[in-house]
Amino acid sequence: MSIDRKKVEEHIRGLLVAIGENPDREGLKETPSRVAQMYQEVFEGISYTNDEIAEMFNKTFEEDLVIPKDNKEIVLVKDIDIFSYCEHHMALMYNMKVAVAYIPNDKILGLSKIARIADMVGKRLQLQERIGSDIAEIMQKITDSEDVAVIVEGQHACMTTRGIKNTGSRTTTTTLRGAFKTDTNLTNRLMMLYK
Repeated sequence: MSIDRKKVEEHIRGLLVAIGENPDREGLKETPSRVAQMYQEVFEGISYTNDEIAEMFNKTFEEDLVIPKDNKEIVLVKDIDIFSYCEHHMALMYNMKVAVAYIPNDKILGLSKIARIADMVGKRLQLQERIGSDIAEIMQKITDSEDVAVIVEGQHACMTTRGIKNTGSRTTTTTLRGAFKTDTNLTNRLMMLYK
């Protein structure tokens, strides 16, 4: 489903009126159109299911790859910058860093695809916890590995700019699947790499 830009423009114009602004003044005349264009970009991920994102970024390598059956080697991509919008307040979740780890199982995923997956998942109205679980689900689908971990850190404008206005707070969430959930030694190795 793509974003209905015309409806977004109409509603943004109505919102401007509702908050006491004049949508016809010079600085706001093009705001509804600009917001609709921005929403089309920042909410692109809404148009895709996790299965579709997995298909979109399914670039794996299998040839000449020798992975032992008892492999416990971790592939970790960290410090992936993303942003998202909180589904409760539509407030920006920012300064977000994502770390994605997996244990290869017969194939490896192109590293840039991991960052692209995180970026696309963030482009939805989200919860930080769901960002981690969506990324983990997509990684499992593409890599055929049950062993996936996702760590997400970020700041939430719904906490930093309104309500409690705690500007220094950061939220960290973890999603652990497969051996990362059951093998304490493996989880400890991951956390040492993550630091």
